Amino acid sequence: MTLNLCVLTPNRIVWNSEVKEIILSTNSGQIGVLPNHAPIATAVDIGILRIRLKDQWLTMALMGGFARIGNNEITVLVNDAEKGSDIDPQEAQQTLEIAEANLRKAEGKRQIIEANLALRRARTRVEAVNAIS
Repeated sequence: MTLNLCVLTPNRIVWNSEVKEIILSTNSGQIGVLPNHAPIATAVDIGILRIRLKDQWLTMALMGGFARIGNNEITVLVNDAEKGSDIDPQEAQQTLEIAEANLRKAEGKRQIIEANLALRRARTRVEAVNAIS
């Protein structure tokens, strides 16, 4: 049995095909989804989506949104998503280093919050690349 996974951003369809299993980062932790999963709707955190196709695992960096699971269909609506295989490792590492430096320089609540958010996004992209290497 399989699941139909559809990952959508405001601009494009990132993924739309059958999968064996996923592991999704939600605001309350990671959840694994196999065929015949109970129907749920959940917030999606900034984090990694792990996708199993037969014996191969793929990763995707998700930048927050919502997911709906039911009837062996998973719809993930996120602000942005990138397949781990599409991320340039050097660029992702540079972005992480810049985000870390910006957090150290941040002053005031707003700058600190924005710098922390940028750091989480950068870490997620690096993690998506490292999970497939």
